[in-house]
Amino acid sequence: MDFGVLTFVTDESIGPAELGAALEERGFESVFLAEHTHIPVNHSSQYPGGGDIPRKYYRPLDPFVALTAAAVTTQRLVLGTGIALIPERDPIMMAKEVASLDVVSQGRFRLGVGVGWLREEVANHGVDPAVRGRVTDERLRAMIEIWTQEKAEFHGKYVDFDPIYLWPKPVSKPYPPLYVGGGPSSFKRIAALNAGWIAICPAPELLSGPLEELRAVAGSDVAVTVCQWGEQTAKAVAGYADLGVERVLFELPTEPRDETLRYLDALAADLAQLG
Repeated sequence: MDFGVLTFVTDESIGPAELGAALEERGFESVFLAEHTHIPVNHSSQYPGGGDIPRKYYRPLDPFVALTAAAVTTQRLVLGTGIALIPERDPIMMAKEVASLDVVSQGRFRLGVGVGWLREEVANHGVDPAVRGRVTDERLRAMIEIWTQEKAEFHGKYVDFDPIYLWPKPVSKPYPPLYVGGGPSSFKRIAALNAGWIAICPAPELLSGPLEELRAVAGSDVAVTVCQWGEQTAKAVAGYADLGVERVLFELPTEPRDETLRYLDALAADLAQLG
């Protein structure tokens, strides 16, 4: 079981290049970056954590730009989106962004995706929030065609284009590992895409039931990455190993350089207890 971090990199936090290098130096396996293109001033969507939307949600760097910066300062660090909001992204442009980052990082990219919870944010991208799941499915299928076919075409209700050429193709074959975020409603999507699952969970004992349900739908070998939403210690996450989780992501606070490095030092020392 590997350990990484999930965080928002913003204009007020440690920079992505320095963060990537710091994580690799301390033995972390991965960094996954969250995404919000914007936060509508007037919105009725409820923040999943309860209360007001935190400041960091208003200010994140574009994850593909930030992960590229982290890629050039590292050699081994796995780079992921946690998660990219597919209803807010043009599939042809995103297919090129994903492939380009995979080439730049020499196959170290992992594509975490989701449909988005902030309905007004989705709507501002010209997508009806009521059908964002169906839009997501078509856009992902269209991108897979682009990554895997020399002449790609797609004809659906929400995505429609005649044959196109698009390079580069990803270094990872057939394309970068795909992970879907969300709860049990995402399990059929995971199975259809042969993808992994990005789960948000406060403790290992709460994951066994959903994992059993997921594996019944998507197979026993489905890859699972857990975002640890609760206590951020080695002791709190040790039980995930017994559940067959491949990766645990700790929630890294969005803070300036010095505070971030101190936090990573303490977390790395704590994780060393697990060997």
